[in-house]
Amino acid sequence: MVLTTTEFDTIAAISTPVGQGGISIIRISGDDAIKVAKNLYRGKNLDKVETNTINYGHIIDPETQKTVDEVMLSVMRAPKTYTKEDIIEINCHGGIIATNKILQLALSYGARMAEPGEFTKRAFLNGRIDLSQSEAVMDLIEAKTDRSMKVALNQLDGNLSHLIKQLRQDILDVLAQVEVNIDYPEYDDVETMTSQLLLNKATQVKASVEQLLQTANQGKILRDGLATSIIGRPNVGKSSLLNHLIHEDKAIVTDVPGTTRDVLEEYVNVKGVPLKLIDTAGIRETDDTVEKIGVERSRKAIDMSDLVLLVLNSSEALTKEDLELIDLTKDKQRIIVLNKTDLPAKLDLAKVKQLTQSKNIISTSAIEADGLKQLEEVIAHMFFNEGIENSQNDVVVTNARHIGLLNQAKQALDEVISGLSAGLPVDLVQIDMTRCWELLGEITGDSYQDELLDQLFSQFCLGK
Repeated sequence: MVLTTTEFDTIAAISTPVGQGGISIIRISGDDAIKVAKNLYRGKNLDKVETNTINYGHIIDPETQKTVDEVMLSVMRAPKTYTKEDIIEINCHGGIIATNKILQLALSYGARMAEPGEFTKRAFLNGRIDLSQSEAVMDLIEAKTDRSMKVALNQLDGNLSHLIKQLRQDILDVLAQVEVNIDYPEYDDVETMTSQLLLNKATQVKASVEQLLQTANQGKILRDGLATSIIGRPNVGKSSLLNHLIHEDKAIVTDVPGTTRDVLEEYVNVKGVPLKLIDTAGIRETDDTVEKIGVERSRKAIDMSDLVLLVLNSSEALTKEDLELIDLTKDKQRIIVLNKTDLPAKLDLAKVKQLTQSKNIISTSAIEADGLKQLEEVIAHMFFNEGIENSQNDVVVTNARHIGLLNQAKQALDEVISGLSAGLPVDLVQIDMTRCWELLGEITGDSYQDELLDQLFSQFCLGK
Protein backbone atom coordinates (compact mmCIF):
# COMPACT_ATOMS: atom_id res chain seq x y z
CA MET A 1 0.00 0.00 0.00
CA VAL A 2 1.50 3.36 -1.07
CA LEU A 3 -0.13 6.57 0.09
CA THR A 4 0.25 9.95 -1.54
CA THR A 5 1.61 12.90 0.38
CA THR A 6 -1.76 14.71 0.18
CA GLU A 7 -3.13 12.24 2.71
CA PHE A 8 -0.74 13.48 5.41
CA ASP A 9 -0.68 16.68 7.42
CA THR A 10 2.52 18.65 8.06
CA ILE A 11 4.71 17.52 10.95
CA ALA A 12 7.66 19.01 12.82
CA ALA A 13 10.18 17.82 15.40
CA ILE A 14 13.69 18.44 16.69
CA SER A 15 16.04 16.02 14.92
CA THR A 16 19.11 16.54 17.10
CA PRO A 17 19.62 15.62 20.76
CA VAL A 18 18.12 18.23 23.06
CA GLY A 19 20.76 20.18 24.98
CA GLN A 20 23.66 22.52 24.37
CA GLY A 21 25.62 22.02 21.18
CA GLY A 22 26.97 23.64 18.05
CA ILE A 23 23.70 23.42 16.14
CA SER A 24 20.19 22.04 16.45
CA ILE A 25 17.98 20.97 13.55
CA ILE A 26 14.23 21.40 13.43
CA ARG A 27 12.71 19.28 10.66
CA ILE A 28 9.36 20.05 9.01
CA SER A 29 7.74 17.68 6.47
CA GLY A 30 4.48 17.84 4.52
CA ASP A 31 2.58 19.77 1.87
CA ASP A 32 2.65 22.94 3.96
CA ALA A 33 6.27 22.68 5.12
CA ILE A 34 7.42 25.65 3.01
CA LYS A 35 4.31 27.64 3.94
CA VAL A 36 4.99 27.09 7.65
CA ALA A 37 8.62 28.13 7.23
CA LYS A 38 7.68 31.29 5.32
CA ASN A 39 5.71 32.51 8.35
CA LEU A 40 8.84 32.37 10.51
CA TYR A 41 11.77 32.96 8.15
CA ARG A 42 13.23 36.26 7.00
CA GLY A 43 15.66 35.91 4.13
CA LYS A 44 15.32 34.76 0.53
CA ASN A 45 11.88 34.06 -0.92
CA LEU A 46 11.44 30.35 -0.20
CA ASP A 47 9.00 29.98 -3.09
CA LYS A 48 11.77 30.90 -5.51
CA VAL A 49 14.89 29.24 -4.07
CA GLU A 50 16.04 26.07 -5.77
CA THR A 51 15.49 22.70 -4.16
CA ASN A 52 18.33 21.15 -2.15
CA THR A 53 19.77 24.54 -1.20
CA ILE A 54 20.66 26.00 2.19
CA ASN A 55 19.85 29.62 2.80
CA TYR A 56 20.99 32.18 5.38
CA GLY A 57 18.41 34.18 7.31
CA HIS A 58 16.66 34.73 10.62
CA ILE A 59 13.72 33.17 12.42
CA ILE A 60 11.38 35.78 13.84
CA ASP A 61 8.34 35.63 16.08
CA PRO A 62 5.52 36.84 13.78
CA GLU A 63 3.58 38.32 16.69
CA THR A 64 6.37 40.41 18.21
CA GLN A 65 8.55 40.67 15.08
CA LYS A 66 11.54 39.97 17.33
CA THR A 67 14.43 37.84 16.09
CA VAL A 68 14.59 34.39 17.68
CA ASP A 69 17.83 33.17 16.09
CA GLU A 70 20.19 33.44 13.15
CA VAL A 71 19.77 30.29 11.04
CA MET A 72 20.63 28.34 7.92
CA LEU A 73 17.46 26.94 6.33
CA SER A 74 17.45 23.99 3.90
CA VAL A 75 14.70 23.61 1.30
CA MET A 76 14.06 20.16 -0.19
CA ARG A 77 11.10 19.77 -2.51
CA ALA A 78 9.13 16.59 -3.15
CA PRO A 79 9.52 13.95 -4.38
CA LYS A 80 13.31 13.71 -4.05
CA THR A 81 13.40 13.92 -0.26
CA TYR A 82 13.60 11.52 2.67
CA THR A 83 9.81 11.40 3.07
CA LYS A 84 8.99 12.16 -0.60
CA GLU A 85 7.26 15.27 0.78
CA ASP A 86 8.44 18.88 0.92
CA ILE A 87 10.98 19.16 3.75
CA ILE A 88 12.36 22.17 5.57
CA GLU A 89 15.31 21.81 7.93
CA ILE A 90 16.17 24.79 10.14
CA ASN A 91 19.75 24.78 11.45
CA CYS A 92 19.86 27.05 14.49
CA HIS A 93 22.29 27.53 17.37
CA GLY A 94 22.25 24.52 19.65
CA GLY A 95 20.69 26.03 22.74
CA ILE A 96 17.60 24.61 24.42
CA ILE A 97 15.69 27.91 24.49
CA ALA A 98 16.18 28.88 20.83
CA THR A 99 15.53 25.33 19.58
CA ASN A 100 12.29 24.89 21.52
CA LYS A 101 11.11 28.40 20.58
CA ILE A 102 11.51 27.69 16.85
CA LEU A 103 9.71 24.36 17.20
CA GLN A 104 6.84 26.00 19.10
CA LEU A 105 6.53 28.65 16.39
CA ALA A 106 6.39 25.96 13.68
CA LEU A 107 3.65 24.19 15.64
CA SER A 108 1.75 27.46 16.08
CA TYR A 109 1.79 28.21 12.36
CA GLY A 110 0.48 25.03 10.79
CA ALA A 111 2.62 22.05 11.75
CA ARG A 112 1.81 19.20 14.12
CA MET A 113 4.26 17.57 16.54
CA ALA A 114 5.67 14.46 14.88
CA GLU A 115 5.23 11.11 16.56
CA PRO A 116 8.31 8.93 17.22
CA GLY A 117 9.64 7.66 13.88
CA GLU A 118 6.96 9.42 11.85
CA PHE A 119 9.37 10.85 9.28
CA THR A 120 10.69 7.36 8.52
CA LYS A 121 7.16 5.96 8.64
CA ARG A 122 6.15 8.40 5.92
CA ALA A 123 9.21 7.41 3.88
CA PHE A 124 7.91 3.84 4.04
CA LEU A 125 4.25 4.64 3.37
CA ASN A 126 5.19 6.88 0.46
CA GLY A 127 7.20 4.06 -1.11
CA ARG A 128 10.68 5.51 -0.78
CA ILE A 129 11.98 2.64 1.35
CA ASP A 130 10.56 -0.70 2.40
CA LEU A 131 10.01 -1.92 5.95
CA SER A 132 13.36 -3.70 6.32
CA GLN A 133 15.14 -0.53 5.18
CA SER A 134 13.10 1.49 7.68
CA GLU A 135 14.31 -0.78 10.47
CA ALA A 136 17.87 -0.41 9.19
CA VAL A 137 17.61 3.33 9.88
CA MET A 138 17.31 2.63 13.61
CA ASP A 139 20.05 0.00 13.41
CA LEU A 140 22.31 2.63 11.83
CA ILE A 141 21.53 5.13 14.58
CA GLU A 142 22.22 2.55 17.30
CA ALA A 143 25.29 0.95 15.63
CA LYS A 144 27.98 0.33 18.25
CA THR A 145 30.92 -0.53 15.97
CA ASP A 146 32.07 0.15 12.43
CA ARG A 147 31.07 -3.38 11.43
CA SER A 148 27.55 -3.08 12.80
CA MET A 149 27.30 0.25 10.96
CA LYS A 150 28.35 -1.41 7.68
CA VAL A 151 25.75 -4.15 8.14
CA ALA A 152 23.06 -1.53 8.79
CA LEU A 153 24.13 0.46 5.72
CA ASN A 154 24.08 -2.75 3.69
CA GLN A 155 20.45 -3.32 4.71
CA LEU A 156 19.55 0.35 4.19
CA ASP A 157 20.91 0.08 0.65
CA GLY A 158 18.32 -2.65 0.07
CA ASN A 159 20.53 -5.75 -0.18
CA LEU A 160 18.25 -7.79 2.10
CA SER A 161 15.17 -6.38 0.37
CA HIS A 162 16.43 -7.36 -3.06
CA LEU A 163 17.14 -10.92 -1.93
CA ILE A 164 13.74 -11.31 -0.25
CA LYS A 165 11.90 -9.86 -3.23
CA GLN A 166 13.75 -12.22 -5.58
CA LEU A 167 12.73 -15.20 -3.44
CA ARG A 168 9.12 -13.99 -3.43
CA GLN A 169 9.20 -13.59 -7.21
CA ASP A 170 10.58 -17.12 -7.61
CA ILE A 171 7.73 -18.46 -5.45
CA LEU A 172 5.17 -16.40 -7.37
CA ASP A 173 6.47 -17.72 -10.70
CA VAL A 174 6.17 -21.35 -9.59
CA LEU A 175 2.70 -20.77 -8.09
CA ALA A 176 1.57 -19.27 -11.39
CA GLN A 177 2.98 -22.27 -13.27
CA VAL A 178 1.20 -24.63 -10.87
CA GLU A 179 -2.11 -22.86 -11.53
CA VAL A 180 -1.60 -23.15 -15.28
CA ASN A 181 -0.79 -26.86 -15.03
CA ILE A 182 -3.85 -27.51 -12.87
CA ASP A 183 -6.27 -25.50 -14.99
CA TYR A 184 -4.92 -26.47 -18.42
CA PRO A 185 -3.33 -29.94 -18.20
CA GLU A 186 -1.58 -30.90 -21.43
CA TYR A 187 -0.06 -34.19 -20.29
CA ASP A 188 -1.31 -37.25 -18.43
CA ASP A 189 1.42 -36.94 -15.84
CA VAL A 190 0.81 -33.25 -15.09
CA GLU A 191 0.31 -33.98 -11.38
CA THR A 192 3.77 -35.56 -11.16
CA MET A 193 5.38 -32.75 -13.14
CA THR A 194 3.72 -30.09 -11.01
CA SER A 195 4.72 -31.81 -7.77
CA GLN A 196 8.33 -32.01 -8.94
CA LEU A 197 8.24 -28.34 -9.94
CA LEU A 198 7.01 -27.33 -6.49
CA LEU A 199 9.50 -29.60 -4.76
CA ASN A 200 12.46 -28.19 -6.67
CA LYS A 201 11.47 -24.61 -5.97
CA ALA A 202 10.68 -25.25 -2.27
CA THR A 203 14.08 -26.91 -1.83
CA GLN A 204 15.84 -24.04 -3.59
CA VAL A 205 14.09 -21.31 -1.59
CA LYS A 206 14.60 -23.22 1.67
CA ALA A 207 18.35 -23.32 1.02
CA SER A 208 18.39 -19.54 0.58
CA VAL A 209 16.34 -19.01 3.75
CA GLU A 210 18.64 -21.31 5.72
CA GLN A 211 21.66 -19.42 4.41
CA LEU A 212 20.15 -16.20 5.72
CA LEU A 213 19.38 -17.78 9.09
CA GLN A 214 23.00 -18.92 9.41
CA THR A 215 23.98 -15.26 9.67
CA ALA A 216 21.47 -14.60 12.46
CA ASN A 217 23.79 -15.31 15.41
CA GLN A 218 26.47 -12.98 14.10
CA GLY A 219 23.83 -10.44 13.14
CA LYS A 220 22.33 -10.46 16.64
CA ILE A 221 25.78 -9.87 18.14
CA LEU A 222 26.47 -6.96 15.78
CA ARG A 223 23.10 -5.40 16.54
CA ASP A 224 22.71 -6.00 20.29
CA GLY A 225 26.26 -6.63 21.43
CA LEU A 226 27.83 -9.72 22.99
CA ALA A 227 26.91 -9.97 26.67
CA THR A 228 30.28 -10.67 28.27
CA SER A 229 30.79 -11.23 32.00
CA ILE A 230 34.18 -10.80 33.65
CA ILE A 231 34.12 -13.40 36.41
CA GLY A 232 36.60 -14.31 39.12
CA ARG A 233 37.22 -14.36 42.82
CA PRO A 234 38.08 -11.03 44.51
CA ASN A 235 41.30 -9.22 43.63
CA VAL A 236 42.30 -11.22 40.55
CA GLY A 237 42.25 -8.12 38.29
CA LYS A 238 38.72 -8.11 36.84
CA SER A 239 38.25 -4.36 37.17
CA SER A 240 41.71 -3.66 35.76
CA LEU A 241 40.86 -5.84 32.76
CA LEU A 242 37.59 -3.94 32.24
CA ASN A 243 39.38 -0.58 32.42
CA HIS A 244 41.94 -1.63 29.82
CA LEU A 245 39.32 -3.00 27.43
CA ILE A 246 37.22 0.18 27.57
CA HIS A 247 40.32 2.45 27.71
CA GLU A 248 38.91 4.30 30.70
CA ASP A 249 39.28 4.10 34.48
CA LYS A 250 35.64 3.24 34.98
CA ALA A 251 35.96 0.64 37.72
CA ILE A 252 37.68 1.30 41.05
CA VAL A 253 40.88 -0.71 41.35
CA THR A 254 42.47 -1.42 44.75
CA ASP A 255 44.37 -4.21 46.47
CA VAL A 256 41.45 -4.65 48.86
CA PRO A 257 39.34 -7.74 48.05
CA GLY A 258 35.63 -7.00 47.58
CA THR A 259 36.07 -3.44 46.23
CA THR A 260 33.57 -4.08 43.41
CA ARG A 261 30.21 -4.44 45.17
CA ASP A 262 27.86 -4.18 42.19
CA VAL A 263 27.68 -5.11 38.52
CA LEU A 264 29.18 -2.52 36.13
CA GLU A 265 28.21 -2.52 32.44
CA GLU A 266 30.05 -0.89 29.55
CA TYR A 267 30.03 -1.29 25.75
CA VAL A 268 33.38 -1.73 24.02
CA ASN A 269 34.44 -2.29 20.42
CA VAL A 270 36.61 -5.40 20.17
CA LYS A 271 37.82 -5.99 16.60
CA GLY A 272 34.51 -4.62 15.34
CA VAL A 273 32.49 -6.86 17.67
CA PRO A 274 30.38 -4.86 20.18
CA LEU A 275 30.89 -6.30 23.66
CA LYS A 276 28.53 -5.49 26.49
CA LEU A 277 31.14 -5.91 29.22
CA ILE A 278 29.90 -6.76 32.70
CA ASP A 279 32.39 -6.34 35.55
CA THR A 280 31.07 -8.37 38.45
CA ALA A 281 31.72 -8.49 42.15
CA GLY A 282 34.26 -11.12 43.14
CA ILE A 283 32.48 -14.39 43.91
CA ARG A 284 33.30 -15.71 47.38
CA GLU A 285 31.67 -16.57 50.67
CA THR A 286 31.16 -13.38 52.67
CA ASP A 287 29.28 -12.08 55.70
CA ASP A 288 29.11 -8.55 54.30
CA THR A 289 25.46 -7.90 53.40
CA VAL A 290 26.20 -5.50 50.51
CA GLU A 291 28.96 -7.67 49.06
CA LYS A 292 26.70 -10.72 49.35
CA ILE A 293 24.11 -8.99 47.12
CA GLY A 294 26.84 -8.21 44.59
CA VAL A 295 27.98 -11.84 44.56
CA GLU A 296 24.43 -13.00 43.87
CA ARG A 297 24.13 -10.55 40.99
CA SER A 298 27.41 -11.88 39.63
CA ARG A 299 25.98 -15.40 39.55
CA LYS A 300 22.93 -14.14 37.65
CA ALA A 301 25.20 -12.29 35.21
CA ILE A 302 26.85 -15.59 34.31
CA ASP A 303 23.49 -17.10 33.36
CA MET A 304 22.64 -14.17 31.06
CA SER A 305 26.05 -14.01 29.36
CA ASP A 306 26.93 -15.05 25.82
CA LEU A 307 30.60 -15.15 26.83
CA VAL A 308 32.41 -15.48 30.16
CA LEU A 309 35.93 -14.18 30.78
CA LEU A 310 37.02 -16.27 33.76
CA VAL A 311 39.95 -14.46 35.37
CA LEU A 312 42.45 -16.45 37.45
CA ASN A 313 45.47 -15.09 39.32
CA SER A 314 48.57 -16.64 37.75
CA SER A 315 50.68 -15.58 40.74
CA GLU A 316 48.67 -17.77 43.13
CA ALA A 317 47.76 -21.44 43.27
CA LEU A 318 44.19 -22.46 42.43
CA THR A 319 41.81 -21.88 45.31
CA LYS A 320 38.51 -23.45 46.29
CA GLU A 321 36.72 -20.39 44.83
CA ASP A 322 38.59 -20.79 41.52
CA LEU A 323 37.54 -24.43 41.27
CA GLU A 324 33.91 -23.52 41.99
CA LEU A 325 33.96 -20.85 39.25
CA ILE A 326 35.50 -23.28 36.76
CA ASP A 327 32.63 -25.66 37.46
CA LEU A 328 30.01 -22.88 37.50
CA THR A 329 30.99 -21.69 34.00
CA LYS A 330 31.65 -25.08 32.39
CA ASP A 331 28.53 -24.92 30.17
CA LYS A 332 29.18 -21.35 28.95
CA GLN A 333 31.25 -20.05 26.08
CA ARG A 334 34.32 -18.91 27.99
CA ILE A 335 37.90 -17.73 27.81
CA ILE A 336 40.27 -18.45 30.69
CA VAL A 337 42.30 -15.31 31.45
CA LEU A 338 45.46 -15.93 33.48
CA ASN A 339 46.11 -12.45 34.83
CA LYS A 340 49.03 -10.88 36.74
CA THR A 341 51.75 -12.48 34.62
CA ASP A 342 53.99 -9.59 35.67
CA LEU A 343 54.33 -11.42 39.03
CA PRO A 344 56.13 -14.74 39.65
CA ALA A 345 53.98 -17.63 38.35
CA LYS A 346 52.56 -20.04 40.93
CA LEU A 347 49.50 -21.31 39.04
CA ASP A 348 49.61 -24.89 37.76
CA LEU A 349 48.88 -24.32 34.04
CA ALA A 350 48.64 -28.04 33.28
CA LYS A 351 45.97 -28.44 35.94
CA VAL A 352 44.02 -25.46 34.57
CA LYS A 353 44.04 -27.03 31.09
CA GLN A 354 42.94 -30.36 32.51
CA LEU A 355 40.08 -28.87 34.56
CA THR A 356 38.77 -26.45 31.92
CA GLN A 357 39.39 -28.53 28.76
CA SER A 358 39.67 -25.14 27.07
CA LYS A 359 41.72 -24.17 24.05
CA ASN A 360 41.11 -20.51 24.83
CA ILE A 361 43.56 -19.76 27.64
CA ILE A 362 45.16 -16.32 27.48
CA SER A 363 47.95 -14.99 29.71
CA THR A 364 47.65 -11.28 30.49
CA SER A 365 48.99 -8.54 32.67
CA ALA A 366 46.32 -5.89 33.08
CA ILE A 367 48.90 -3.66 34.76
CA GLU A 368 51.34 -3.80 31.84
CA ALA A 369 48.63 -4.31 29.16
CA ASP A 370 50.25 -7.55 27.97
CA GLY A 371 48.13 -10.15 26.18
CA LEU A 372 45.09 -7.91 25.74
CA LYS A 373 45.37 -7.78 21.93
CA GLN A 374 45.54 -11.56 21.83
CA LEU A 375 42.44 -11.69 24.04
CA GLU A 376 40.56 -9.43 21.62
CA GLU A 377 41.58 -11.59 18.66
CA VAL A 378 40.36 -14.75 20.39
CA ILE A 379 36.99 -13.13 21.17
CA ALA A 380 36.53 -12.05 17.55
CA HIS A 381 37.59 -15.46 16.23
CA MET A 382 35.21 -17.34 18.56
CA PHE A 383 32.12 -15.61 17.21
CA PHE A 384 33.25 -14.66 13.69
CA ASN A 385 35.26 -17.67 12.62
CA GLU A 386 37.10 -16.04 9.74
CA GLY A 387 36.37 -12.48 10.73
CA ILE A 388 33.77 -10.55 8.83
CA GLU A 389 36.02 -8.26 6.83
CA ASN A 390 35.71 -10.77 3.99
CA SER A 391 31.92 -10.89 4.20
CA GLN A 392 31.00 -7.32 5.08
CA ASN A 393 29.18 -6.91 1.76
CA ASP A 394 27.07 -10.04 2.25
CA VAL A 395 23.53 -9.93 3.62
CA VAL A 396 23.50 -10.40 7.40
CA VAL A 397 20.19 -10.78 9.23
CA THR A 398 20.28 -8.75 12.46
CA ASN A 399 16.62 -8.11 13.27
CA ALA A 400 14.71 -10.43 15.63
CA ARG A 401 11.48 -9.84 13.68
CA HIS A 402 13.15 -10.87 10.45
CA ILE A 403 14.65 -13.96 12.08
CA GLY A 404 11.24 -15.02 13.40
CA LEU A 405 9.59 -14.58 9.99
CA LEU A 406 12.40 -16.48 8.23
CA ASN A 407 11.99 -19.36 10.67
CA GLN A 408 8.25 -19.42 9.99
CA ALA A 409 8.90 -19.31 6.23
CA LYS A 410 11.31 -22.23 6.57
CA GLN A 411 8.67 -24.16 8.50
CA ALA A 412 6.14 -23.50 5.73
CA LEU A 413 8.65 -24.79 3.16
CA ASP A 414 9.22 -27.90 5.29
CA GLU A 415 5.47 -28.47 5.16
CA VAL A 416 5.57 -28.18 1.38
CA ILE A 417 8.40 -30.69 1.07
CA SER A 418 6.91 -33.18 3.56
CA GLY A 419 3.45 -32.81 1.97
CA LEU A 420 4.77 -33.60 -1.48
CA SER A 421 6.77 -36.53 -0.12
CA ALA A 422 3.58 -37.86 1.48
CA GLY A 423 1.72 -37.57 -1.83
CA LEU A 424 -0.69 -34.79 -0.82
CA PRO A 425 -2.58 -33.08 -3.65
CA VAL A 426 -0.78 -30.12 -5.20
CA ASP A 427 -3.63 -27.70 -4.48
CA LEU A 428 -3.25 -28.41 -0.75
CA VAL A 429 0.54 -28.14 -0.76
CA GLN A 430 0.53 -24.82 -2.56
CA ILE A 431 -1.29 -23.27 0.44
CA ASP A 432 1.92 -23.62 2.44
CA MET A 433 3.94 -22.23 -0.46
CA THR A 434 1.65 -19.20 -0.55
CA ARG A 435 2.05 -18.86 3.21
CA CYS A 436 5.84 -18.72 2.76
CA TRP A 437 5.40 -15.99 0.12
CA GLU A 438 3.27 -13.95 2.55
CA LEU A 439 5.71 -14.35 5.45
CA LEU A 440 8.63 -13.14 3.34
CA GLY A 441 6.48 -10.18 2.32
CA GLU A 442 6.11 -9.18 5.96
CA ILE A 443 9.89 -8.64 6.13
CA THR A 444 9.84 -6.00 3.42
CA GLY A 445 6.41 -4.64 4.28
CA ASP A 446 4.73 -5.82 1.09
CA SER A 447 2.17 -7.22 3.52
CA TYR A 448 1.74 -5.80 7.01
CA GLN A 449 -0.76 -4.79 9.67
CA ASP A 450 -1.15 -1.24 10.95
CA GLU A 451 -0.48 -2.44 14.50
CA LEU A 452 2.95 -3.66 13.37
CA LEU A 453 3.84 -0.24 11.96
CA ASP A 454 2.74 1.52 15.14
CA GLN A 455 4.87 -0.82 17.23
CA LEU A 456 7.96 -0.60 15.03
CA PHE A 457 8.08 3.15 14.56
CA SER A 458 7.24 3.92 18.19
CA GLN A 459 10.77 2.69 18.98
CA PHE A 460 12.32 5.46 16.89
CA CYS A 461 13.45 8.81 18.26
CA LEU A 462 11.15 11.80 17.70
CA GLY A 463 12.99 13.52 14.88
CA LYS A 464 13.67 10.48 12.68
